[in-house]
Parts: sequence; structure tokens; C-alpha cells
Amino acid sequence: MLNRDAIRSGAFLESFSHLPPEILWTQTQIDQSLAETMAKRPAGKDIWVFGYGSLMWNPLSRFDRRASATLHGWRRSFCIRLFGGRGTPQRPGRMLALEPGGVTQGVALRLDAATLEEELHILWTREMLTGAYTPAWTSVTLATGETRHALAFVANHCPQQYEADSSPATVARLIAQAQGPLGSNAEYVFQLRQALADCALTDAYVEEVAQALERIETAP
Repeated sequence: MLNRDAIRSGAFLESFSHLPPEILWTQTQIDQSLAETMAKRPAGKDIWVFGYGSLMWNPLSRFDRRASATLHGWRRSFCIRLFGGRGTPQRPGRMLALEPGGVTQGVALRLDAATLEEELHILWTREMLTGAYTPAWTSVTLATGETRHALAFVANHCPQQYEADSSPATVARLIAQAQGPLGSNAEYVFQLRQALADCALTDAYVEEVAQALERIETAP
């Protein structure tokens, strides 16, 4: 599992050393993306991040408030071809992203203002390693009914990594056979399912993918 020390030292890159060189972003590209996103930051002191995947159970960046939240207009989709971490170029899996349409329930994390620069650096280095996402400022509704601006990492439709077919049957077949230095791709799906359950949340798409994986695993 990724951790803060591995991100800060760069040691985490060992888990992605087999990525095609044209996929891996440089630190300069990552820093530029962060600067461009912060230049569009909505007015206000706090920075919230919407977690819908591994940020739900392993956020890495420190936060001082966490709340269940709903993001309207976006849906979960295993639409990113996964070459590293939990997949390889020979057996790519699928990585989760957000695509337009629908509703997504997840968690909103308010980054710790005392260490904001460091938290953003860790977040961007983790999420933008291959440029598979586009950082977007969105509006989320917290469980309390409050509305907050929040960063969400949505799918970048770049042809090198984006896959249009993210149907459960298709992605389950690919996820079932993908594994890398960080573990199996299937383990990610089951961790996500558990993280949603821990928050008393559900996602029909994630559940359908998880059930398809279980059928594959138990097939004779």
C-alpha cells in the first residue's frame, strides 16, 4: 500500500518502473498541473477533496475534517487502462475514474491548512503520476446538507489510457487477471466495496463489478 514516506522520497516509483516511458509524467508536469488548478481555485480558505476510490480508505494527505458527500453529475467508471501499481503493460487492468452523468457518493476531505502545500504535493504526485485524470473543481453536498467546493479527479480521455467500454462484464474480465507491485486489481474493487459499506454507502456499478469478479473467481 502506498504511504506518505514513499511518496515524499520517491520510493513509490519503484512500483511503477515498468510503465511505458511516454505514460509517466515528470515532476515538472505534475507541479504545473497543480499550479494551474490552484490558479482556478474558488474563493474561500478551505480546500476539500472528493474521494470516491482509494482516497476513501488510504487518503495519504492529512485532513482535519471528513464527511460523507454526494457529487451530482458524475459517475464511477473503470475507464482508465491500468499499466502500473495493480497492473502491467502485458496484463493491464482498469483504474477507477469519474465520467459525466449520474451521481456519486463518497467522502469529502478537508485538507489540513497547517500543512496545505505538502498535502497538495502528496496528492498531486499520487493522482497525476500518468496524467490519466483531469483535476476539476466541483460542488459536493455533505451529509450535513452543507455545500462545498471540492477537487475531484475525473477521467482524462487521452487515447493512450482511456477506454470507452467500462461495462461491468468487460472490466471484471480484465481486472480479474491484473496484478502488480501494489497487489491485485481485484483487491482494489473489494476494498472499495468495503469502504463504501463502512460509510453506509452503496454504488450499483461497483457492486455489479464486484459480483462479476466473484463469479469469475469461483468459476470451475
